[in-house]
Formats: sequence, structure tokens, C-alpha cells
Amino acid sequence: MNMKKILALMGSSRINKNTDRLLDLTLKGAEDKGHKINKVYISRENISPCTGCNYCGSKGKCVIKDDMVEIYDYIDNSDIFILASPLYFNTVNGITKNLIDRCQRYWSIKYQLGKDYKRQSKRVGIFLAVGGASYSQEHFQATVPTIDLFFKAINAEYKGNYFISGTDDTPIWEREDIREELYEIGFNIDNLKNFYIHR
Repeated sequence: MNMKKILALMGSSRINKNTDRLLDLTLKGAEDKGHKINKVYISRENISPCTGCNYCGSKGKCVIKDDMVEIYDYIDNSDIFILASPLYFNTVNGITKNLIDRCQRYWSIKYQLGKDYKRQSKRVGIFLAVGGASYSQEHFQATVPTIDLFFKAINAEYKGNYFISGTDDTPIWEREDIREELYEIGFNIDNLKNFYIHR
């Protein structure tokens, strides 16, 4: 088995709650498969908002020197990406979107400067999200275009979504029905077929 480096981005401010538990269930499978996991709690990082200065459009680097410097290094040196976010007003929450915005650097490298960025690497990404309300799967739809563009910017193939509704009524730690499924996704994360799962 070829060990892969996984960057897991945990986008909730609530540690050990629904989003964090959802991510950990997936990471358990990946860990048991022997992959190397780097889990980043976005809420604990000092990440300033993108100012739209376009410095990256001319230099290929971000002018802001904060904790994104280290996260850029993680992105540059990872094979697999798992982004997890709670649903706020039918999209990713603010701290997650803030990190995504700071990845404008990668878009600029590829499309403004015309440079290759990890084009020879087979990198993949998946997205996990929880919503408190018991709505249909449609309330996750606004997240998909943003996540799609995020993964395209960092040259990761967007392999799938795992969405869970109704966590206000039934939290993740009471959902025995999802444990095996998430474990299997994590265990097979280096060889996944495209998927869209809503529970």
C-alpha cells in the first residue's frame, strides 16, 4: 500500500461536536489503512481575510504572513484533502470560507501567471458537512460550487460529498448507522469512485 499524506481541515469552532466527530469517523478508516494524517482545526489558526490586493496575481505568493503560510505548505505537500464544515445559512461557515478565499493564491498561480501547479500529481478531495435542520438534501446545494472551485484551485479531483441533516435532533455520536459507511470512505480514500451521500 502506498501511504498518502492527508490534510484534514476541520472547519467548525465547536471541537468534538458534530463536524469534528464526522471528520474523525472518516479519518479512523484512513488511519487504519496506514495513511499519514495532518488534522488542522481552522478555528485555532490565525487566518486573516483575503483583501483582494492581487499580490498573488503578480508574485504567486500571498502578501499576508499569518498561519496560512504553514497551511499553504500543508496543501503543497498533501495528496488527499478532507474538508469538513457545518452548514451556516445553507453554505460553509465563515472560518471555512475565509481559508478558501485565501487559496486565491493557487488560482492566480494557474490562471493569471499560467504556471503549472501539481498538474502531474493525482490528488483528490472530499467534502463533509452537517446541517442541524431536518431539510431535504437541497439545503447543501449552495456549498457544492464553492467546494468544486476550491478543489480545482489546488488541483485535487473532487471525489464526493457526505452530508448529514438533522443533527439538532440526533447528533453524530448517536448515529450508529453512519459509522461503517464513513469508515469505509476513509479506508478506501485513495481509491474512491465519485459519490454523493445524504443521510
